[in-house]
Amino acid sequence: MAIGVGVVVFIIVVVLLSGLKVLNEYERAVVFRLGRLTPYRGPGVIFIVPILERSVRIDLRTVTLDIPPQDVITKDNVSVKVSAVLYFRVLNPSRAVTEVANYLFATMQLAQTTLRSVGGQTELDELLGQRDKLNAQIQNIVDSQTEPWGIKVTLVELKNIDLPQDMQRAIAAQAEAERERRAKVIAAEGEYQAAERLAEAADIMGKSPITLQLRYLQTLKEIATDHNSVTIFPIPIDLLEAFRALIKPALPPTSSGPA
Repeated sequence: MAIGVGVVVFIIVVVLLSGLKVLNEYERAVVFRLGRLTPYRGPGVIFIVPILERSVRIDLRTVTLDIPPQDVITKDNVSVKVSAVLYFRVLNPSRAVTEVANYLFATMQLAQTTLRSVGGQTELDELLGQRDKLNAQIQNIVDSQTEPWGIKVTLVELKNIDLPQDMQRAIAAQAEAERERRAKVIAAEGEYQAAERLAEAADIMGKSPITLQLRYLQTLKEIATDHNSVTIFPIPIDLLEAFRALIKPALPPTSSGPA
């Protein structure tokens, strides 16, 4: 008799201990009692009534979903492969269990279809140059769809955009042409500024002829530093006017009448 009582007590103790659960700080237990939902429990030590209650553990940490490359046909009919990464976390454990069968799988499928849909409504230039805008658009769509499941999408980032080889060559040629255009514009702007400066210098020299003489001397100095065997010294014509004035009175007057 005592042995039978001891066995019964042992079984009761084992059953009661089996109902003890330890939940980490980032975990919650969604408990169903005879199939009906009760408020979730945790963290710490909780007790689940054996047979009568069943629990489902939910992780509240941020989950990273790697969205595999998706075949996307852009608005301008270019076929590309786009991959992304999605970050989300569970805010309401009870809804994450009762509103959707598998919230991880459902969020993944929703993110893939949204990525293809948004990419199909975007031109290639926007897809390549406005990633932040597309990230925010995809995040808003997925977050609005997963909100009834108690899930919050915190971030979406496009990872890779794989282009066809011919499109890569076309984009490279376009970039090269754009660089050449910018180089020509910069060179033309430099020539224009240099012409403006030369015109200003010419006006200054025209107002003050002595500056032209100083420029002659500076040019002579630059030529002399090149170790040339012959040096050409430019003499302004204005310097010869004084000699002409002296020579004219010295010339004898020519007789116009008969001797």
